[in-house]
Amino acid sequence: MPAHIAFHLNDEPRHLPPELSPTTTLLDWLRGPAALTGTKEGCAEGDCGACTVVIEEADGARSAVNACLLTLGQIHGRRLRTVEGLRAPDGGAHPVQSTMAACNGTQCGFCTPGIVMSAWAHQTEGGDPHEALAGNLCRCTGYRPILEAFARLPAEPAAPPPPVPLPAAPLLQSGSQSFHRPASLAELVALRAAQPGAWLLAGGTDLGLRISEHREVPEAVICTLDVPELAIAEVSPGGLRIGASLPYRRLLALCATEPGFAPLAGLLRRLGSRQIRGMGTLGGNLGTASPIGDALPPLLALSATVRLSSPEGEREMPVEDFLTGYRRNALKPTGEVIRDVFLPRPPEGALMACEKLSRRHDQDITAVGLSVLLTRDGNRIATARIAHGGLGPKAARATGAEAALAGAPFTEASFAAAAEALMAEIAPLDDLRASAAYRKRAAGNLLRRLWHRWSGQEAA
Repeated sequence: MPAHIAFHLNDEPRHLPPELSPTTTLLDWLRGPAALTGTKEGCAEGDCGACTVVIEEADGARSAVNACLLTLGQIHGRRLRTVEGLRAPDGGAHPVQSTMAACNGTQCGFCTPGIVMSAWAHQTEGGDPHEALAGNLCRCTGYRPILEAFARLPAEPAAPPPPVPLPAAPLLQSGSQSFHRPASLAELVALRAAQPGAWLLAGGTDLGLRISEHREVPEAVICTLDVPELAIAEVSPGGLRIGASLPYRRLLALCATEPGFAPLAGLLRRLGSRQIRGMGTLGGNLGTASPIGDALPPLLALSATVRLSSPEGEREMPVEDFLTGYRRNALKPTGEVIRDVFLPRPPEGALMACEKLSRRHDQDITAVGLSVLLTRDGNRIATARIAHGGLGPKAARATGAEAALAGAPFTEASFAAAAEALMAEIAPLDDLRASAAYRKRAAGNLLRRLWHRWSGQEAA
């Protein structure tokens, strides 16, 4: 039987009427039926942060997310807080709000509710205030006083909130529209086999745009957020096994502490904003097979493998073989889904870099992506894996550049030769982000720069 959408909003249970479409965006519902208009609509595509709200996770973490990209079906069973629910114990202004005001961090006020929610989430996540604010656009105040307010806020350790006593919702339905939330991998692959045309939804940072911007109403959606097998984060001496639905927020935290993965962590900090990383997933980046997917070149450089599940069983293949063309992958149309990805740990002493060029440093689409993993034997390069993104129809290995480096001495001349080989084997496109000539030259220069960095000659 179809269930009703139910969740906790600002500490109060909400049960939504069954006629409400489960693919209604959270932002539309908040500003419409819920009459909570503190959450603003700016861009409706997850860039400006005016719609930022916070999901209170079971472990006490606060995930800032974009309400314009989330559907109501994804919110079922979760704890949500908007700016209206942020108050001091006496009912007055919350310390985040009063600190923002004391630092003169608000002017017109349109963006302020989203910034306040990002600041509240930042109190438990910590880190660089600039990074915490990267997903919030302020059009008139200026960022100095806002960053000052972020810096003044005391850290708040994560404390698990009370559990949400809500029933499972294997099926949410409104008219002819169905929104499935399978609770196991077996249920997921069975549903996928029965409904191959359904949208497969995890974070929704890509599919959400089809709803928020293009106003599409999918007939059927299969949401993977309740499938425990897709939410794993397993650490072993050999590497990391990451579930397809694990949010980037958790993957970043893991890579930042696990030996060998610091370069990948550095790249992930630039993958969207904290709001996007609270929603987006590695499985989504692979499933869309976009040539500008930030995570794909590092996976290729690491020799990562992807495990696929279907009613017929499981198979595992290199990510390199999984990406078959422009937005095409090797998933079989018989109920096969991405289960997880294995990231081999770089060998001790290996050199790794995950480079990205874009018009803005934070939260921008890749113009050129380059990831490199080298091992050395004395003063010679033993092995080289080089992968690029944004330069062709899919993220791919640069085999010519790899051949130029493998076995060569670890010298500037070797890197220069590899850069020339890289430029010769790519045929970039012209678009609004960069010209083909720029992409070709920039890709080669990124490889040349690595010599200067790794040989200690790069300027500070």
